[in-house]
Amino acid sequence: MNSSQFTTFRVALDNAVLWVTFDFPPVNVQGLPMLADLEALADELESNREIKVVVFQSAHPEIWVAHADTHFLKDMSSEVVPRSEVQLLGLQSTLERISRLPQATIAKIEGFARGGGHELALACDMRFAARGKARFMQMEVGMGILPCGGGASRMARQVGLGRALEIVLGAQDFDADQAEAYGTINKALDPEEIGPYVDELARRISQFPAHSIEACKRAVYASVDLAINEALKEEAYWLYQATSRTPALKRFQVADDGGVQFDMKNQRKWNDLVMEVQDIQ
Repeated sequence: MNSSQFTTFRVALDNAVLWVTFDFPPVNVQGLPMLADLEALADELESNREIKVVVFQSAHPEIWVAHADTHFLKDMSSEVVPRSEVQLLGLQSTLERISRLPQATIAKIEGFARGGGHELALACDMRFAARGKARFMQMEVGMGILPCGGGASRMARQVGLGRALEIVLGAQDFDADQAEAYGTINKALDPEEIGPYVDELARRISQFPAHSIEACKRAVYASVDLAINEALKEEAYWLYQATSRTPALKRFQVADDGGVQFDMKNQRKWNDLVMEVQDIQ
């Protein structure tokens, strides 16, 4: 994979972390070229188990990803479509592919992420935003439509019904600290902190088995989408998918043979121990 195959962002692979840097002057608008690039990126990543983490960031000093391009939005149908004939919109389909990637996906937001840009962030697994730089908005109600890139659907799953309606119907800017309070992002960080924080998290996750990362994602997403009994079955299903493809059982055996789990010193240092067992393959 190389940057020459994309027109709206650059890619750089660092060990098992893929850094995707949006760079589509003048404002990183989310138009058909960007959606095509995201589709091509998904084509590359869906069967790739060497890349374990994908970080989305921006080269623009003020914008992460802007709203959807009005050039293609204005061509939407003005006629009512029967419910039985409705299909996923292109933006919905593309962002759903990003959401379902087997890799852990992180949005590193250091600028504006409004409309479709915010919806792309919501499609990522985790979101971190820089104070004083990140701004969010779903402005669609003011234009006469609704968030239609997963914004209306994912928002309530992320923050609850009342908050989602406040964000969607209010159609006003909110900053990184407000986003953290709402729950639309994981954490607000000072500008000088966000780079090291995301880098450390991405590198930590990238050391874990690829199939275990995917299994965790599938089980957590199922917990939102399914009734609890079915979600628990999914959890069990993905457990066996992981144990059949990772060194998990070897790691448990080593821990059992050496009495690792019964050592109080080990109980105090699990944060480091979980990294040390990555050497067991």
